[in-house]
Amino acid sequence: MPLETVVLTPEKTVLTYRLAGLGSRCLANFVDFIILFFGIYGLLTVIGLMGFFTGGLFSGFALGVTMFLISMGPFAYFIFSEGLMNGVTLGKKMAGIRVRMLDGTPVTFAAATARNILRVADFLPGFYFIGIVSMFVNPRLQRVGDLVAGTIVVHENRVQEAFSVAPHRVGVHPLEHTVGELRNMTDGQYYVLRRYCDRFPELPRDVQNHLTDTVWVPMAKNLSVPLDANIHPLYLAEAVVMKYGRARGML
Repeated sequence: MPLETVVLTPEKTVLTYRLAGLGSRCLANFVDFIILFFGIYGLLTVIGLMGFFTGGLFSGFALGVTMFLISMGPFAYFIFSEGLMNGVTLGKKMAGIRVRMLDGTPVTFAAATARNILRVADFLPGFYFIGIVSMFVNPRLQRVGDLVAGTIVVHENRVQEAFSVAPHRVGVHPLEHTVGELRNMTDGQYYVLRRYCDRFPELPRDVQNHLTDTVWVPMAKNLSVPLDANIHPLYLAEAVVMKYGRARGML
C-alpha cells in the first residue's frame, strides 16, 4: 500500500498526497544524472576545443570553468530546476513526482536551495547511505535535505482541467469590468482569494467545488460581485484578484 501524507490547508480542506518512494526517486535521480553527465561533458568538450584552437591561451580560465562545472553544476541544476519549475527536474517530471512544501504548497526557491545543498550530507559516508536511511526512519520519506528544508516529494495528481493558474502579474483580465469597484475588499480577502486561484487547477474536482462554495461564493456576495451561471467561478475570482491587486500595487 503506498504511503500517504495528509495536509490541512488554510481553507480547512484536507488534501492527501501519495509520497514518492525510493524507486521513483532513484529513477528520477538516474535520469537527472544522465542529463547532467552529457550536459557537462558537452560543455567541457567545447572548452577543450577552445583551448586547442587558441593554443592554450585560455588554459587557466578553462581549468577554472571546468572545476566549477564539475563541483557546482549538479547543485545548480537541481536548485534552479526545482526552484523555478515548481518542484520538478526533467527526471522528476519523467518519473511523475514533484517536490512540495510540508503544507502542500509549491516549493519555494529557498527550500529548493536548502534541500539540494544538503545532498552532500545525504551521500555520506557514500552511495546516498544517509539519505536512504533517513527516508526509511521517518514517516514522510524525507531525506536530510527535506527535513531541514521542510519539503516532501510526492506523486503528481493527474487532474485534467481546462484551467491555468491565475497570472497575477501583468495585463487586464477581460472580466474585470463585471466585478464592480471592490470598495469593501480587504488585503486579507485578497490573499485568501489569490490562494484559491493558485490552488484551483491542481485540486481534485470535489475539492474545487467545496472551496468554491465555502470560499468564493460567500466572498463574492460580501463584495457584491455578480455571479453568472454562464461564467466559471474561477474566472471571476481571477478578475477580482487582478483588479484589486493592481489597484493596491500588490501584483
